[in-house]
Amino acid sequence: MEPGIAERLFTDAHRARLATLTRTDPRFVAHDLADPSPAVAAALAEAELLLTCWGVTPLDERVLDAAPRLRAVVHAAGSVKHHITQACWDRGIVVTSAAAANALPVAEYTLAAILFANKRVLHSRRRYHQLRAPHDWREELHDAGNYGRTVGVVGASRIGRRVIELLRPFDLRVLLYDPYTDAAEAARLGAEAVTLDGLCLRSDVVTVHAPEIPATHHMFDARRLALMPDGATLINTARGSLVDTDALLPELVSGRLGAVLDVTEPDVPPADSPLYELPNVLLTPHVAGSLGQELHRMADLALDEVERYTLGRPFADPVVPAALNHSA
Repeated sequence: MEPGIAERLFTDAHRARLATLTRTDPRFVAHDLADPSPAVAAALAEAELLLTCWGVTPLDERVLDAAPRLRAVVHAAGSVKHHITQACWDRGIVVTSAAAANALPVAEYTLAAILFANKRVLHSRRRYHQLRAPHDWREELHDAGNYGRTVGVVGASRIGRRVIELLRPFDLRVLLYDPYTDAAEAARLGAEAVTLDGLCLRSDVVTVHAPEIPATHHMFDARRLALMPDGATLINTARGSLVDTDALLPELVSGRLGAVLDVTEPDVPPADSPLYELPNVLLTPHVAGSLGQELHRMADLALDEVERYTLGRPFADPVVPAALNHSA
């Protein structure tokens, strides 16, 4: 896994718990499974379960051949697409992840972004900075506020569903686009199922929670962005590739749309990108997911799954191979 991530993820209490569940040194961390050191190679040869996180080596045939006793992988992070290969499924290895825990801070970030967008916080902050004097804010912000606004949620993923749940206490209409969710399921979640074009046409805020798959590449292109109403806000906490940045920039530069972007394409915009300076854009460096104290929630969930495995119980949240075709 990434150097230093284990130290941030697992507290001394986590390591103590891990020591009670497994026969392992809870401070032993392997950073390279493809070209392992003698100590890592010896550990792999005996390993029945791997506890992984960001930066883990892909578990291909070569790595798995070096781990003949491996039966399970517990990923203390979100997506497993980077490291769980077809070879893992072919060998019957069971897999789980802490995606449910990582979804929570992303949904919380999104909730804050939605409420601030409808309240026109970026606009009022900029104007206050310019004026520095008394002003008729009620007149200037006569169309601001969350009451009766429409929020479009793209993707009934873990995060998308949690966002809908967090929006329930507010007087908002919620639309949902997800090709795998029917009208009855959307209604049960508290949303109205619509087409993606219909969602864009009707939403004051559009928030993206779809997976990065071929079908979602640049799903927000120039045509679809043009459907969004004047003054609408696009929020992207999913993957940068879901939004065509070249198509989005003219909409932002003109001021017709606003955006809250935690992910972009490329991951770090060029130093001269207007995204850094535009007053109607809140740009953050992929921080919506678990950070700081939130990492420990993922560690808690991962160790809960390790405990289930040691007790001979099935994982509470197993990764299903077929679902990876349309999930993060």
